[in-house]
Amino acid sequence: MMLDGIMKHLLEDIAMYILLRFPVKSLLRFKFISKSWSTLIESSTFINIHLNRATTAKNEFLLFSRSYREETEGFKNILSILSSDNSDDLIPIISDLELPYLTFTEYYLFNKLVGPCNGLIVLTDFEIIVLFNPATKNYMLIPPSPFVCPKGFHRSFRGGVGFGFDSIVKDYKFVTISEVFMDSEWVPDEKEQKVEVYDLRFDSWRDLNHVDQQLPTVYYYPCFEMLYNGAFHWYAINDRLDHVILSFDLSTEIFHSIKMPATGKSSGGKKYGLIVLNESLTLICYPNPDCEMDPSNDLMDIWIMMEYGVYESWTKKYIIKPLPIESPLTIWRDHLLLLQSKSGLLVSYDLSSNEVKEFDLHGYPKSLRVLVYKESLISIPKRGCKHGTKIKNC
Repeated sequence: MMLDGIMKHLLEDIAMYILLRFPVKSLLRFKFISKSWSTLIESSTFINIHLNRATTAKNEFLLFSRSYREETEGFKNILSILSSDNSDDLIPIISDLELPYLTFTEYYLFNKLVGPCNGLIVLTDFEIIVLFNPATKNYMLIPPSPFVCPKGFHRSFRGGVGFGFDSIVKDYKFVTISEVFMDSEWVPDEKEQKVEVYDLRFDSWRDLNHVDQQLPTVYYYPCFEMLYNGAFHWYAINDRLDHVILSFDLSTEIFHSIKMPATGKSSGGKKYGLIVLNESLTLICYPNPDCEMDPSNDLMDIWIMMEYGVYESWTKKYIIKPLPIESPLTIWRDHLLLLQSKSGLLVSYDLSSNEVKEFDLHGYPKSLRVLVYKESLISIPKRGCKHGTKIKNC
């Protein structure tokens, strides 16, 4: 009997060792081979080990979100999952996914693509919030905040949203920063900042009442909101008109401001993006795309923060010639800067060779969003009739 038990555990260990090497798509098929395999693949132990292997591996994908104008009024929202070979070509690995519920209008030109965190992402159009695992295609709608504006006030949607994992309590959190104004006039002194956190484990929202400091005003750029070093980051301007990176530690739930480097001036002003380059927080400063470009002055600068949180460690690493772009999107494989053109085309700039390349991937102008992503088996809770279901291919 003891020998039989040893053999059983040995076979289970061998099966786990073999299965851990397979991608999520294969593992989802393997669940139907036998009940024991299904139980193993769905176990928290297997899921966590598989996630850790994926985190350290090089098998990254690109999540490419964009919108198309339909013949009827409105827009269609599409998510593509792309891979790359050694030539840096982008190859779709599955059919495009149509994103339900999200809207896209002339007033809200961007659907926010937030994350990734452990293979999960969040998509939001400022009203609907979708938690999604692109590898399994499972998603859930996060319930709306119960907060209701008092009579005579309205809520601004220009604040920040963030998503990440609290490693202390082992739970996923979604955070929103918004501002409440009087309806009668836009008076900055009359605004009230509101910070709310949604806890996935408890399926509930709560106010962060301990946030008593005056937070800087958060503004949205297509490539800035980012999870890094256990904190979420946004672009903001404080009362002294300093440009800062506002961070929110997901475990301590404390805000910090990181001063941005003195980037100089350009003819039409500058805009900013935030990426991770060589594992360091990296700031992209680029010319305002809405203004006429001066080729001699309107360059794109890339600054790396060599020591996280230390202002003096900002170092200018790259100076890039003027490019007719709308905004940066992300960095791919530590050398390809992905950008969106003013016409809605995906473009790359090679930081090593200075080569510019266009891809046959496009969307409605200003709608492109890209995330570097590693797949996982992390499950999404099944709550209510619109939770735990699957997003379908187009």
